[in-house]
Amino acid sequence: MKFRDDIRNVAIIAHVDHGKTTLVDAMLKQSGLFRANERIVERVMDNLELERERGITIMAKNTAISYCGVRINIVDTPGHADFGGEVQRVLKMVDGVMLLVDASEGPLPQTRYVLSKALELRLKPIVVINKIDRQDARIQEVVNEIYDLFIDLDADEEQLDFPIIYAVAKDGYATADLAEASKDLRPLFEQILRSIPAPEDRGDDVLQILVTNLDYSEYLGRIAIGRIFSGRVKVGDTVSLCKLDGSIQKTRVTQLYLFEGLKQVPISEAASGDIVALAGIEGIQIGETISDEDNHVALPPIQIDEPTISMIFSVNDSPFAGREGKYVTSRKLKERLERELLANVSIRVEELPTEDDEVAVGRFKVSGRGELQLSILLEQMRREGYELQVSKPSVIIRRINGEVYEPIELVVVDLPEQFIGVVTEAFGQRKGIMTKMINHGTGRVRMEFEVPSRGLIGFRSQFLTDTRGTGIMNSVFLKWSPWTGEIKSRLTGSLVADREGTATAYALYNLQERGRLFITPGTQVYEGMIIGENAKSVDLDVNAVKDKKLTNMRASTAEEAIRLVPVRTLTLEDALAYIKEDELVEITPSHIRLRKKILEANRRPKKPAQWQ
Repeated sequence: MKFRDDIRNVAIIAHVDHGKTTLVDAMLKQSGLFRANERIVERVMDNLELERERGITIMAKNTAISYCGVRINIVDTPGHADFGGEVQRVLKMVDGVMLLVDASEGPLPQTRYVLSKALELRLKPIVVINKIDRQDARIQEVVNEIYDLFIDLDADEEQLDFPIIYAVAKDGYATADLAEASKDLRPLFEQILRSIPAPEDRGDDVLQILVTNLDYSEYLGRIAIGRIFSGRVKVGDTVSLCKLDGSIQKTRVTQLYLFEGLKQVPISEAASGDIVALAGIEGIQIGETISDEDNHVALPPIQIDEPTISMIFSVNDSPFAGREGKYVTSRKLKERLERELLANVSIRVEELPTEDDEVAVGRFKVSGRGELQLSILLEQMRREGYELQVSKPSVIIRRINGEVYEPIELVVVDLPEQFIGVVTEAFGQRKGIMTKMINHGTGRVRMEFEVPSRGLIGFRSQFLTDTRGTGIMNSVFLKWSPWTGEIKSRLTGSLVADREGTATAYALYNLQERGRLFITPGTQVYEGMIIGENAKSVDLDVNAVKDKKLTNMRASTAEEAIRLVPVRTLTLEDALAYIKEDELVEITPSHIRLRKKILEANRRPKKPAQWQ
């Protein structure tokens, strides 16, 4: 059996904010890919606008560096559990993984998730303990926790014999021994060459390329990214595309690229073990196989975990519809969601009938891994000029042997000791069960809960309020469990505008005693639009456009300035977390509005008073 010693394929996996993209930055800089005077931005792999704004990786990306004559193909993966589908598909491309763990925080839920997927695929791990320069670093304890995690995930003896590298990615150095000083990442590069297996050389076999990612060029069209598992491919070759539905499509390779740093370098030929990008293949999708023209053999498709959260996307039908958006029709909405399906393998889209018609027009059930994943999709669509309205997120349930099952998530919280009581009570109200509590003696406590997914919808903002912004909460899907019973949602009602017009300071001044307002004077409102939160549990229809009546009579205090309490500004995530089942979020490129599903006040069912 021959191997390609000139290639290593490795993915970097970790929990959110443990330093994956920063480490890739340092590896790229020290590989000699950039000129000495070249200006390089931080987190260079996070090239999406939303990734830079939020400081998280959303899409998995490929890069490559050269070290001692060996091409190291690197895949940078997302760290948030909602984007776990990105991790699952790209792990098919590599032979080993670098598991990054924070020297203080240790293994967290996403660490467990991505490691379990890597161990299932029999990938060789290298553990990198990052941020060893933190004042609260507890390196030896974290190492013990990592061993416990490997054992808990049923790793075999070979997988348990993993090497450990200690690093500070921000400063660009790593060492295999804490007693030895280091100035660069050379020990990490050396460890990759030693520990990550070289890909098997099967260049004489049938061509098999598994497509794990898609890119797009205005000049070349759709670009397929994948690993060559066997065979060779050249520019101009006629190949067979093995579709997911079993059909075969003949096509020609017009361009072939290898990754080099942040660029794609054109080549004429590639062989087994290479990670390549191919252009000229129309209609290709993630999970499909590119094979020989006549002797075609498909690889097993990529298996992705099922979604747990769904939302209804629909055409905006408010009185302000069409004023701000560029794409407002159901046809455009459907095309955009179908385009998202091509690159995002972890979401599902189902066209639904409208409530008053059997024909499916403008309503789509979109299912994903979590609130964040769907809100990122909505934010991207909003910035592209789409106008739509969405329902409250709801969990996906299963029926097993006639019994209803719901998704349960493992939630890990890290918070100061004084907030243990209030947080435990909050999780208890959401059917959460504490399974573990660890006190490191530093004044902060780590607790683990098993909580139904529906209990976590909209909980993050309350958690930050309860812990005065000092708490850290992370969650990952754990299991399906029997229905745990009713969970109370928002206890307050809404202040709902009863007519269309422009909100006035005079009207809002008189309404702010009723609760918390969401709008400022001068905001355009319409009947059925939610303008604030009522302090009581019932909805209240209010006049937000009322003007002050002018007369020739004056009181001594008539000209005093109206003082308004600062309004609560809702982000997209806040709006999705706030609404109830009978409410919607209207999303346009310039505004996020809350509204009732039924706009007319006389058609909305009234909630009975509490004393009834």
